[in-house]
Amino acid sequence: VQLQASGGGLVQAGGSLRLSCAASGHTFSIYAMGWFRQAPGKQREFVAAINLSGGSTYYADSVKGRFTISRDNAKNTAYLQMNSLKPEDTAVYYCAAGLPFGRSEKGYQYWGQGTLVTVSS
Repeated sequence: VQLQASGGGLVQAGGSLRLSCAASGHTFSIYAMGWFRQAPGKQREFVAAINLSGGSTYYADSVKGRFTISRDNAKNTAYLQMNSLKPEDTAVYYCAAGLPFGRSEKGYQYWGQGTLVTVSS
């Protein structure tokens, strides 16, 4: 499956962005979807994940209550709605698809190219 992430950009602290991850080449609905991010000089970290049906989600503690992951299997697209953004959310955001559903990078076999989110203070 090929993944294309989009929606990144420059936003002021307190603002919102919605990232999209469009999938092609395979049956989207058979994979869990995840979002990860990598800030400059840091390791890539888990942000959020959603299971095949969209009925279960996981969030990193740092984004819980501010970010919402969702998916539309009819459109082969996953989303990450990011509200109340903080400068520390600045990173390249990657979407990923795989099994099983979880927080570990090792569970995701397919990765998008990343989209840059910059939050100014």
